[in-house]
Amino acid sequence: MSRSARVGLALGEAGRELVLVFQRAFFAMRRLDSLPMGELEEMLKTSGDSMLLEQILQQTVLHPVCNEYPPSVKYRRLFLAELIKKHEMTSTEPLDDLYDALGEVLRSEELQMCHKNYFLIVFQLSGENIRLGENVAIISEGTTGLVTWEAALFFAEWAMENSELFNCSRTILELGSGAGLTGIAICKTCTPKQYIFSDCHSNVLHQLRKNILTNGLLLDSESWSSKDCEVQLENNNGSEGNQRPKITVVGLDWSDATQEQVTELQPDVIIATDVVYDPAVFLCLVSILEKFRISAENQGSSTVVYVASTIRNPETYYQFKMELDKVGIGHQVIPGPTRAVFPYDKCTKIELLKIHHGTEMFAHHLT
Repeated sequence: MSRSARVGLALGEAGRELVLVFQRAFFAMRRLDSLPMGELEEMLKTSGDSMLLEQILQQTVLHPVCNEYPPSVKYRRLFLAELIKKHEMTSTEPLDDLYDALGEVLRSEELQMCHKNYFLIVFQLSGENIRLGENVAIISEGTTGLVTWEAALFFAEWAMENSELFNCSRTILELGSGAGLTGIAICKTCTPKQYIFSDCHSNVLHQLRKNILTNGLLLDSESWSSKDCEVQLENNNGSEGNQRPKITVVGLDWSDATQEQVTELQPDVIIATDVVYDPAVFLCLVSILEKFRISAENQGSSTVVYVASTIRNPETYYQFKMELDKVGIGHQVIPGPTRAVFPYDKCTKIELLKIHHGTEMFAHHLT
């Protein structure tokens, strides 16, 4: 029996589960006050040794994924400081690796970009995860698109549960893809015919392409140039034959998109997450949804639209709904995901809208 297996048996079920919680939270850079530090402290006091703490360290800061796709230096420093605090509050044996790891982090230079990693363990995808390069700042270079927001995680969970809505006959268009979490999750776990990522900021589009390639997905050769991405194609562990969707990345500015541009896209499903946070933004969103409605009516086709929003300002969100009503675009709230895949605050108020126009435009049903 391997050492890791022996350690796992020694920790017991509760210990193994706690290690997994810390691992998922660490790689997703969850707020430290959301981690079960009190539970860790109690288990350390009960056990009287550092085995649990050592295992958490091995599965986070010392994990091979952290070496290749590390969270920010600041986050790793604060995470280790919290572990050391819990270690010193209990009468457990010394753990030199913990202090050595902190020393290594303190000698590291903080970079502009960091990584988040999401393990898809709920779907028994052994060893499979989603890794994203993101900016350490929430707002960087004039955009919020270089970080992942909670509604993206929420919608990705919902999409995985409702994969039949993203089957091999459908073309999916994502408005405001940002770092790409939602689309990458759908491309890895569902089977769309085509997935179109879109955004309007050049730096976001650049990082988005890198994130897609880093996750072993292949971009359509016409939608990018290898000279524009510092990602080696050998990082793509799939072959062209088993890549389910055709993946493209397009620049799409909602404020000046023409009717012709909209018509060329011809999606069956449109999705958008965390884009209803400012009146100037959602007015442009409503405008482009109108163009898609006109395009579908002209072609005698139908499109379903899903918008997931974190409701930070209820008044702003209410105004968005009123703007939809003004132009005759109906909407209904539908149930969100029931299974937790990604670590985020489940108490956050997130609402999922299915948008439609009468019984024709946006008229697909969940069943």
